[in-house]
Amino acid sequence: MGFLETTVNINLSAPINQMGYGIAGLNLSKALSEAGHSVALFTISNIDAHESYHEMLKPLIANSRWPDFNAPSIRLWHQHDMSQFVGRGPKVAFPIFELDTLVDLERHHLGHCDYWFVCSQWAKDVLVKELTDTLGEDANVADRTFVVPLGVDREIFKETLTQREETVFLNVGKWEVRKGHDILADAFNMAFEEDDNVELWMLCDNPFYSDDQNFEWERLYRSSKLGDKIKVIPRQGSQLDVYNIMSQADCGVFPAKAEGWNLDLLEMMSCGKNVIATNYSGHTEFCNEENCYLVDLPEREVAEDGKWFRGQGEWGKIGDKEIEAIAGHMKAVHELKKNDKLNLNQAGIDTAKKFSWENSANCILEAIKVMQEKDDTHTK
Repeated sequence: MGFLETTVNINLSAPINQMGYGIAGLNLSKALSEAGHSVALFTISNIDAHESYHEMLKPLIANSRWPDFNAPSIRLWHQHDMSQFVGRGPKVAFPIFELDTLVDLERHHLGHCDYWFVCSQWAKDVLVKELTDTLGEDANVADRTFVVPLGVDREIFKETLTQREETVFLNVGKWEVRKGHDILADAFNMAFEEDDNVELWMLCDNPFYSDDQNFEWERLYRSSKLGDKIKVIPRQGSQLDVYNIMSQADCGVFPAKAEGWNLDLLEMMSCGKNVIATNYSGHTEFCNEENCYLVDLPEREVAEDGKWFRGQGEWGKIGDKEIEAIAGHMKAVHELKKNDKLNLNQAGIDTAKKFSWENSANCILEAIKVMQEKDDTHTK
């Protein structure tokens, strides 16, 4: 019997909530358990999942009382907090990071792990370089690092065409300079005039900001030239609620300077929506010229926003040329909509089908198989 046909025991530490890590933790737990494997789920922080997932989660959390202490321990969490693993099995760090450089604390926490999971080849290249500089060539970081792409739940994010007359552009992602929210209003105002039948929807509430800080971002958009065409949408309570917003839009626009993955972008593709995105960082794992209006970012700049990032690395630079490119893509989408030629993004749908959570689980299982083979070789 092949390795993947047997039950694999996995100790998984992850948040379960409506943030990026939490959505990944929930769906990876679900996919691994539905494939017949034994997941002992050690939740990080409070659980915030829709009630439809409660019955699925109960036995996984119960397994954490009687874990297999020899099983791989996977920690899906920030790269600066990798000190807590379960048992004596292989310690696997699964960070989702956005920058091209690690700081000393991150190298310290990641450096003691046995293996590493990352979402994209871009992230693997960064991690291999950074940890090889720290641990040395003999550490064979590349051989111990596995790409495990995240996924999308197509039972929720199904393709649909909007029936609205106006062209609706949607951005999803908590308010941040990193996500290009400092320039998206400029691109929208550059692309259109008051008599254009367009709207920009911003689903961007940041739970880590105060009400005043969220309001400052909202004011930036509402006070802009086309502020009366911009809607700021409150934070949604579930993935289904997010889908209900996405289903009403024509095009997702994601002008990020850096992303660890960008779940919302892939979810928009899964809905069959046209998408505009920068051609840099984590989402290059699934974005290409066939499924996305790409904006190249040929230059880098110091990652500095005065809040979350303080110069510890670089991200993509978005200048006047890139803003013009974003505006040009928005104009192109609107022209297609006006002429009744804006079709479903079939290439995006096909991409979403490949990047399922089942695929993510299979990548984890294949990596565990390699780990087992390596450990068997070392013990002979």
